[in-house]
Amino acid sequence: MNTCLLEIKNLKVRIGDKTILHGVNLTIDEGTVHVIFGPNGSGKTTLVGAIMGLPQYEVVDGDIKFKGESILSMPSYERARLGIGLAFQRPPAVKGVNLFHLLKAVKRNEDDILAAAEALNLKDYLHRDMNKGFSGGEIKRSEVLQMKLMRPTLLMLDEPESGVDFENIVLLSDIIKEMLEKKQPIVTRKRSGLIITHTGLIIEQIQADVGHVILDGRILCSGNPHEILEAIRTHGFERCVECLEKQRKR
Repeated sequence: MNTCLLEIKNLKVRIGDKTILHGVNLTIDEGTVHVIFGPNGSGKTTLVGAIMGLPQYEVVDGDIKFKGESILSMPSYERARLGIGLAFQRPPAVKGVNLFHLLKAVKRNEDDILAAAEALNLKDYLHRDMNKGFSGGEIKRSEVLQMKLMRPTLLMLDEPESGVDFENIVLLSDIIKEMLEKKQPIVTRKRSGLIITHTGLIIEQIQADVGHVILDGRILCSGNPHEILEAIRTHGFERCVECLEKQRKR
């Protein structure tokens, strides 16, 4: 029986004066990979930002528990130390922050840094400013490189395939599967994933366990991620909107 890693109860989050999440409930067990689908503005990024404790996301109700402990009062760096990692959808370029020096702060062993960078075809980028002048695929590989060296227990990826060509998607997927211990037997896996996807391309490469549709700041439904993706490709999110309206009228 898998142990619960992340438990979210009735989570309500606002940015400024606008409430974005309206009572989200979500449970992620150890060794499982969850995928979140939803149109733009539905609350996907807000959810992972709130889990990470980013300051612009204000939790106004509910709770987030990680490994059985509420983390609401913890700043982002403490959550990272607990084992929560987030790869951003659009990470900024940071002038004057050398990528190698950043990675040294994460992982002191230079051999590990060089090996991970080589696996992601980023060895020649280590001494450049972080993400400055990088292509979309290079930025995504840089984000995954940082996660690989951090080794989080919960790996959250915000649209890892956004702006990435197919060759890079395959490369990123291989590294992500390695981080999620996909080659190990299911019962021995301890790391979990929460992946936001807009196109669904990433789950064709990564074996996900559960899919969720988030709409208007609520998790509308959960189930087989491939079946959900097929329904979205066939009917779009319009069918999801109809479903939400029916639920509201009950």
